[in-house]
Amino acid sequence: MASCDARYTFTSASIGSYGGQSDGGVFQQSKFGKALLENKLPLPPRAPLLNESSTDFPHFFVADAAFPLKENLMRPYPGAQLPRNKAIFNYRLSRARRVIENSFGILTARWRVLRKVIDFSAKNCETIVLTCLVLHNFVMLNDHDRWYCPDTFVDTDTADHGILEGEWREDLESVGGALHSISSTRRNASCIAFRVRDFLAEYFINQGAVSFQEDRI
Repeated sequence: MASCDARYTFTSASIGSYGGQSDGGVFQQSKFGKALLENKLPLPPRAPLLNESSTDFPHFFVADAAFPLKENLMRPYPGAQLPRNKAIFNYRLSRARRVIENSFGILTARWRVLRKVIDFSAKNCETIVLTCLVLHNFVMLNDHDRWYCPDTFVDTDTADHGILEGEWREDLESVGGALHSISSTRRNASCIAFRVRDFLAEYFINQGAVSFQEDRI
């Protein structure tokens, strides 16, 4: 499990969970997950979401439905046939989540040892995976010629604001190495977390709206 920034570089990673462990437990038992759930991560301080606003807003991670809703961790609204503001929120969140999906896709496509079972001791496996992450970050930040990750290798926006899927997807599918989602983590959300998500949902249909979102829900 890992997080990343907008440059497809990894900012944190939890490596070494047992294969038989429940998917939800991976997050809750990782150092990163525990720190986030206990509000101990060194996140940037709250800041106004709008320049003209006097209300400070928390920084947050973007996640899918497998993760719990927290003040600093936004997940989609559940259900189908959602109201307009909630459907748009889910769409905007989904677009943002493509960054981490592409980060894992680039990593797995380029470092092929990650496509299969690594037949070494658990300690060595952790070292191999961590080394791949570090090398990935190094190349992403220093490859000015973009041979490692050319523009066509990741998802890009089309002229009509659709998504042109990156070449890494075809590369992984050709060897049966497509990425898999994890199952849901059940954990009660706080009232503050619900209010943060609802505020964002309203923001995305007002000051934070983009012209093409109505055509995507």
